[in-house]
Amino acid sequence: MAEQFLLSRRSFIAMPLALAACKKGWSVLELSGLTMGTGYSVIAVDHTKSVDKVELQAAIDASLAKVNAQMSNWDDASEISRFNASRAAAPVAVSPELAQVMKAAQEVNEGSDRRFDVTVGPLIDLWGFGARGTRADTPGDTEIADALACCGQHEIMRVGDGALQKARPEAEVYLSAIGKGFGVDEMARTLARFGVTDYMVEIGGDLYTAGLNPDGRPWQIGIETPQAFDRGVQEIVGVSNLGVATSGDYRNFFDADGQRYSHIIDATTGRPVTHQTASVTVLTENAMLADAWATALLVLGRERGLEIANDRDMAVLFIERGPNAGDKGTVTTASERYKTLQA
Repeated sequence: MAEQFLLSRRSFIAMPLALAACKKGWSVLELSGLTMGTGYSVIAVDHTKSVDKVELQAAIDASLAKVNAQMSNWDDASEISRFNASRAAAPVAVSPELAQVMKAAQEVNEGSDRRFDVTVGPLIDLWGFGARGTRADTPGDTEIADALACCGQHEIMRVGDGALQKARPEAEVYLSAIGKGFGVDEMARTLARFGVTDYMVEIGGDLYTAGLNPDGRPWQIGIETPQAFDRGVQEIVGVSNLGVATSGDYRNFFDADGQRYSHIIDATTGRPVTHQTASVTVLTENAMLADAWATALLVLGRERGLEIANDRDMAVLFIERGPNAGDKGTVTTASERYKTLQA
């Protein structure tokens, strides 16, 4: 018998601000709302007190509605859902935004030993973590083999200039591990259009920061200790002008016959990962890439993931469980770039 736990993917904590900016005649804008099955939030410094909060909220909501209409796997009418439902063999023209996300997905797929894979949807559904709902047991070898036959991004999906093409008619694209980050970046672009230069925007734990917080410091982000029912802070990082995303195995999982199965599935084996890496936090140029790379490196695990992070000069923090864990039950390993940023 399986018992499933599904918690929020939110895996950062914005540390409290003294809001000293208010004393200097600035104003601090705080916005929030719902999108992509979770919540979003904005904290921004309005240096001139000229930003219309209502207009800004409307613009953010409109930008997120557009992303959902393009990339939501939970909306049957979205652009990606219509592409998935199509059995056409010819290239299909897609929006510039979807083409951008798919090109980035291809690049991360190539750079991660094929571990990042947006065609992994059949496996996610098979293991009970997708839109089809949970299951009461673990899938058998034949079921896994059948689902694997429908996966393999580099083989069954072709990304051209403004077009997608299926090599297999039943192939589908699942954007949950990159689309949310793209939504964060769209929020950031909206704030930039309003002339805002100092802000933090976030959707369900993926975020982007620009400039400085109201205290005049880099935005202080607390990375969670990777435990399902404890929102403790592993460590605090100062972030400015970077996207940040954490992927962990501790928020969405089920237990069956004494074994824990997380939603982090290796597209090369068809099964949830079994290594001791519990979470991966990536700081990089935008939230879209941070989102994708956090997932890719978590699938790979700390050993191979750290090699790739250092080779690509990415700022990454790995948190593992293990016999040498400290008081928090975990041990951290940082890439060279992460150490430099936090020095």
